[in-house]
Amino acid sequence: MTITAANVPALRAAAALEELLALRAQIVADAEQRKIAIGGEGSSVEDPAINNLCHYLALRHHDIRPLQRRLMALGLSSMGRLEGRVLPTIDAVLQALAALAGGRQDLPPAPEESAFFAGETRLTEATADLLGMRGAGRRTRIMVTLPGTAGDGPDMILDLARAGMDVARINCAHDGPEIWRAMTAYVRQAGKVVGRDIKVLMDVAGPKIRTEAVATAENKARLQVGDRLRLVAEGEPRLDETVRFSATVSLPEMVTRLTVGDRLRYDDGKLEAVVESVAAGEAVVVVKRTKAGGTKLKPEKGVNLPDTALGLSPLTAKDETDLETVIECADLIGYSFVSRPEDIDLLDEVLARRGQGDRPLGLIAKIEQPLALTNLPGLIARARRRGAFGVMIARGDLAAEIGFERLAEMQEEILWLCEAASVPCIWATQVLEDMVKEGIPTRGEMTDAAMAARAECVMLNKGPAIVDAVALLDRLLGRMDGHLFKKTPTLRALKSW
Repeated sequence: MTITAANVPALRAAAALEELLALRAQIVADAEQRKIAIGGEGSSVEDPAINNLCHYLALRHHDIRPLQRRLMALGLSSMGRLEGRVLPTIDAVLQALAALAGGRQDLPPAPEESAFFAGETRLTEATADLLGMRGAGRRTRIMVTLPGTAGDGPDMILDLARAGMDVARINCAHDGPEIWRAMTAYVRQAGKVVGRDIKVLMDVAGPKIRTEAVATAENKARLQVGDRLRLVAEGEPRLDETVRFSATVSLPEMVTRLTVGDRLRYDDGKLEAVVESVAAGEAVVVVKRTKAGGTKLKPEKGVNLPDTALGLSPLTAKDETDLETVIECADLIGYSFVSRPEDIDLLDEVLARRGQGDRPLGLIAKIEQPLALTNLPGLIARARRRGAFGVMIARGDLAAEIGFERLAEMQEEILWLCEAASVPCIWATQVLEDMVKEGIPTRGEMTDAAMAARAECVMLNKGPAIVDAVALLDRLLGRMDGHLFKKTPTLRALKSW
C-alpha cells in the first residue's frame, strides 16, 4: 500500500489493533492461571466479578502507556478507566480500531451497553447489600465511630442519623457488651425515626499492640530524636540513668520477639524508633524520627512493628467472647489484622461455634498489614463466596506498617483492585480529624474528604464536633457526586463562570 496522508490514520489503527489483540490474548491466558491461584487448586471461579479482577491483575502486569498514547491520538479510549470492565473496554476499543482500519471480521463482538457497565451495577448492588440502601443525594455512605457515651441515651445517635450517618461503628476494643447493646438499640430507634436502615458495624479488636502503663523521668517530657524507650513485657515500666522513658504493652510476647534493628512506629507513625538492644523480658528502642517538638508517651497508643514476624492469630480469646455480642447485635463484622484467606475460614468457624446460626453477617476486612496487601486478591475471592463483603483501607495502621510515602500510592491501588472485583471500599482514619475535634476543618483534610468520594463509604472517628462533621461531609459528598464516579469525571454543568 502506498502511504499517503489520507491512509496514515488507518495504518496506525491497524498497527494498534494487532497490538491490542495480542495483549487481549495474553490477558485471557494469564487470567485463567490467576483464577486457579486465588481460588484454590482445581477451583473454577465463575463469579463475573472475580473473572474481571483476574483480567485486571493480568492487564496491570503490562506497561501499556505507549499503547494508551497511540489510542488517544486516534481519538479513542485510553483504557485508563477500565477497572470494572476490562474485556468489555478492550473489545469496544478493538471494534473502533477495526472501523478506523477499514474493517475486520474476526474480532470479539462489541459489548452491549448493559454488559459494558455491568461492573458498575455489580458494585452498586454489593454496596447496598453490605452498607444498606441510600436515597438520592449521594452515593458514598458515611460511617461514624461511636463514643462510649453514645450508650447513655438516644440523643447523640439520633443527631448523627439526622446529619447523615449511614453506618454506626462500635469499636469492641472499648467499653463492653452492656454499652454495645444500648448503642445498638439507639441506632435501631434512630433508623426508624429518619426512615433509613442504619447498619451497625462491630469491630473486633484483634491482637492490636498498645502501650499500657507508662513512666517518664520528668513530668510532661516528650520523646525526641535520640531518646531511648524501654518496652517491658511484664511488671512495671523501668527507668534508669540512660533510659528516661518506659512502657508496658498490651501484648507482652511482642517484646520477646523483637530483634536488634527492627523498626517500631508509635501512635499511627507519629514516632519511629529502632530496636537498640534486647534483654530478658524487655527491649530498648532509640528514637530516629518524631514530630516537631517531640511526642508524648501515653497509655492506649498503638504500636506497629513492620519488620517483626509476630505469628499471631487475628482473633484473640477476647475477640471470641466479644463475637457472641456481635452475633446478637451487629449487621457487619469489622475484622482486624486479617491477612490470609484462611483467616476468613477461622472467623466463620468461631462464628459457627459461638452460635451464629442462619443470621448472615456482612464482613469488612481491615487492610492494615503488608501481608494483607499481598494476599488481597485471594482474600476477596474467599470473602465474596461467604456473602456481603467490603474492604476498609485502615490508613493509620497501614501507613505505620508500609510508610507514609507508600500509603498515598497504595490507597489508590486498593481502590482500583476493589472496583475491579465489585467490592465496596471504606476510606478510613483521620478523615476531617480537625473538624471532628476542633469544629473547623483544615484545607488539606477537606481535599482528602473530597477525594474520599471515590470510595463507597467514608469513616469518621469520634470527637466533640462529630455531628457537625457528619453534616459537612454529607453536603460535600453530595456535591462531589456530580463531579466524579471513581476515576471518571462526570461533567455536570458548572455555574461559577
